[in-house]
Amino acid sequence: MKKLLLLALAAICVSAYAQAPTRVRGTIAALDGDVLSVKSRDGRDLKVQLAPDVGVTTAKATSLAELKGKYVGVTAISKGGGLVALEVHAIPPQAPAGHMPWDLQPGSTMTNANLEGIAQAGGGNEIVMNWKGGSQKILVPPGAPVVAFVPGSRADLKPGETIWTAARQEADGKLFAQRINVSKDGVRPPH
Repeated sequence: MKKLLLLALAAICVSAYAQAPTRVRGTIAALDGDVLSVKSRDGRDLKVQLAPDVGVTTAKATSLAELKGKYVGVTAISKGGGLVALEVHAIPPQAPAGHMPWDLQPGSTMTNANLEGIAQAGGGNEIVMNWKGGSQKILVPPGAPVVAFVPGSRADLKPGETIWTAARQEADGKLFAQRINVSKDGVRPPH
């Protein structure tokens, strides 16, 4: 009975591991059929298997005013007793709401919520982010990237462009992506 329980537990762990999202950030090296070769920001050469109907969106510069009232993600760091944005970007509604640790850089956080308010403050604009059960004020300094996304296509997946995706790592270690955010005209997706 113990062996059966251990085997069932191992199968569950492998299944959970296979479904764990892996954030892939980097520069496109090549696209060969459905395989996207990426040089990750930490220098690794990665191969990402694209779904045949992969969704591609391209980054487009926007403003806080255009994102007001929309669901956004803000990557920030703690500084001077508050949060200071590193980047602000539109996100899909299925992204989990809340305030959580993030892996952009050591000590960074991600706040996913509705951008409810914008007010001028010393050092930039202070935004108010609200989600069910929480709220966060974040200072957005001048020069912090503010990005939206527009529909793109596989033709936008060109060598030299930067990408961000939450890929699924399969049990065999392969990365699989159903959606890719890619840079365009010098505007980069969140990194």
